[in-house]
Amino acid sequence: MNIHIKNGHLIDPANGIDAQQDIYIAAGKIAGLGQAPAGFVASRVIDAGGLVVAPGFVDLSARLREPGYEYKATLESEMQAAMQGGVTSLVCPPDTDPVLDEPGLVEMLKHRARSLNQANVYPLGALTMDLKGEALTEMAELTDAGCIGFSQADHPVLDTTVLLRAMQYAKTFEYTVWLRPQDPHLGRHGVAHSGPVASRLGLSGVPVMAETIALHTILELVRVTGTRVHLCRMSTAAGLELVRAAKKEGLPISCDVGAHHIHLTENDIGFFDSNARLTPPLRSQRDRDAICRALLDGTIDAICSDHTPVDDDEKLLPFGEASPGATGLELLLSLALKWAEDCIDQEQQRLPQAIAKITADAARIAGLPSGQLAVGSVADICIFDPAVRWTVAAKALASQGKHTPFLGYELAGQVQTTIVAGHIAFQR
Repeated sequence: MNIHIKNGHLIDPANGIDAQQDIYIAAGKIAGLGQAPAGFVASRVIDAGGLVVAPGFVDLSARLREPGYEYKATLESEMQAAMQGGVTSLVCPPDTDPVLDEPGLVEMLKHRARSLNQANVYPLGALTMDLKGEALTEMAELTDAGCIGFSQADHPVLDTTVLLRAMQYAKTFEYTVWLRPQDPHLGRHGVAHSGPVASRLGLSGVPVMAETIALHTILELVRVTGTRVHLCRMSTAAGLELVRAAKKEGLPISCDVGAHHIHLTENDIGFFDSNARLTPPLRSQRDRDAICRALLDGTIDAICSDHTPVDDDEKLLPFGEASPGATGLELLLSLALKWAEDCIDQEQQRLPQAIAKITADAARIAGLPSGQLAVGSVADICIFDPAVRWTVAAKALASQGKHTPFLGYELAGQVQTTIVAGHIAFQR
């Protein structure tokens, strides 16, 4: 299908475009910007007047719950949520059941995703077998099967020697290791940020040093091995200072933050609201302010949804017993826009910077060709209305996971059309 998107406000941070331009799509790729290519005849015209046309969003952490956890969510439901949220590329952690530590499992997941003809799925392979932190996986075989990096998800490696060997192996083949800094012992049974709120509510705490001590170890291993490491879901001001210093030193690291942690703090637990039970836990106001500053100065490279659908049976429990996680795919755009509105003074910079954090910057981290609208690139496109305000309600979410701490919030930014590889995958 040849598609002509006209009258839209095109924002493509990867190529520095912020202007009203038409887009012409042919054979699944972008055939022209501004002017139609020779001989182009549109079979479909989309009028994007008053709307923003951006690259399809790239989410660096979305648990699709397959295989093994279909009672929490299915590939079909979460792919539809991605389309409704304008997310055309998904990086999924390996903590499925069974764990993504065998090439056959990765190939099966990729095949299932392709058959739905919606978002592109990019799995992370397990760094160690069954995520136990003992024996390394066959990273080369997993890469051939389609993995773009290697992760322990939320399972820390207890033996630092194993982590060293894994990073040495990864460096040999220039693979990226994705790690969430988390000391395996400090705060192991914690459910909330160590501080006055947790103390007042009688909840076990996760101290800031659980992140910083793990970071010191990871950064020292990066110095020794030269391995490229992506730090997932940073949550503390002290941790971000370590990352800032390591980047100035020139270490090959990048990091992201979950969208929830940009806006919420430990106070949003309220009276034991299990929707606010997240991993890592919601931190202090000081930490949240540091996250906003780190996004502005580039210490944090990208925003991810940290999409983790949880079913009612595991969420509607006392706070300490509830499973951590929240749905986020359909909130990624709105939460990125809210960050820009709250933290960026120059109004004309808000849209480009917010979109960059969920397109070009995220794609660069994952090593993906998506996140841009250059002529010749695959036509993954999101068309959204930045002015529309919508209320987050369970019935408004396509995801099978209906739990989010933002239920009842009114947010700006609503996706109107999602195009994947030149076909219209969602239209509101």
